[in-house]
Amino acid sequence: MANYLIIGGSSRIGKKLAENLNQSGNRVFATYFKNEVKNSVDGIEYQPLDATRDNLSFDYLPEVIDGLVYCPGSILLKPFHRIIHEEFLEDFNLQVVGAVKTIQAVLPRLKKSLDASVVLFSTVAVQTGFNFHSLVATSKGALEGLVRSLAAEFAPTVRINGIAPSLTDTPLAERLINTSEKREANALRHPLKRIGTAVDMANAAEFLLSEKSSWITGQILHIDGGISKLKGI
Repeated sequence: MANYLIIGGSSRIGKKLAENLNQSGNRVFATYFKNEVKNSVDGIEYQPLDATRDNLSFDYLPEVIDGLVYCPGSILLKPFHRIIHEEFLEDFNLQVVGAVKTIQAVLPRLKKSLDASVVLFSTVAVQTGFNFHSLVATSKGALEGLVRSLAAEFAPTVRINGIAPSLTDTPLAERLINTSEKREANALRHPLKRIGTAVDMANAAEFLLSEKSSWITGQILHIDGGISKLKGI
């Protein structure tokens, strides 16, 4: 049995991942921010957390943590000239600084594991330019740099990888797929002709946490229906 920490475990992806890990016989510690989650499932313990706070406390965790997943994110799509500086700072604080502080706080526990793994979430927009994505692509681009830097620094003790999704059916993307016409149009943009699901992302994260990926570190795994690599399909 392994111990896993999921930051943002009340979200659709984080919640599904917690369920997957729990069903495989692991112990899961998950956090929520705005939407309180009751501890009603054996093996999954939820705690409140604001990842943007100055000091993060994880005193409730066991001495050894085998995997950490940082799920918090935001999607603010605006023309570049309309984005104010404070919006860049707020997004960077949530997506990058929050991840940095969490990893620093949990690192001593990760280093006590025999096969520790960290998974961060990027976006396909970092490597594939999209209109109005400058804000999210900036923060997630920094996360991709963090993945590679820490993977080198922490090897061979802790593996660190990232997942870069395309459009996924979560509350963050709701306004982009809130009609059947929008959903179909966005699905058709992808070579596999559908948008991503929480199951797609949770399965990828579970793989990167597991011993099945024990020779993978410093990688950004594109789970994007082929949109970042395939054209003309």
